[in-house]
Amino acid sequence: MKQEKITRFIKTEDADRKWHVIDAENLVLGRLAAKAATVIRGKHKPIFTPNTDTGDFVIVINADKVKLTGKREQMKTYFTHSMYPGGQKIKTFSELIDKKPEYVITQAVKGMLPKNRLGRKLIKKLKVYAGTKHPHTAQQPEALSL
Repeated sequence: MKQEKITRFIKTEDADRKWHVIDAENLVLGRLAAKAATVIRGKHKPIFTPNTDTGDFVIVINADKVKLTGKREQMKTYFTHSMYPGGQKIKTFSELIDKKPEYVITQAVKGMLPKNRLGRKLIKKLKVYAGTKHPHTAQQPEALSL
């Protein structure tokens, strides 16, 4: 008798959601973002389904203490445009880490998620805070090591 192979597709409601905390102090930005994107997407679970949100929530604390390797701290730039003539704004990593450290980590993780409506839904599961305090203690997040 021939055995059938069945692919199971998990519904979003059936996914077991957990909360994880990552302490970004002295971590490299890209490696932190890659791990966070993997957990948010749900690729670390055996029930991973590419077209469904099966991932967990990620809280990143100490976002202002994240590092870059080599000379990238002076060389890395972030580009935005207001869509008006001459409306481009270019800021360096060191300028942004002083003013908006949450933006740096959010953009790094967002670049590693799908570029569609699933990706726009998944990025909302990332919570980034500059200090050590966060308002998600009621969710009992687990520490995630890199």
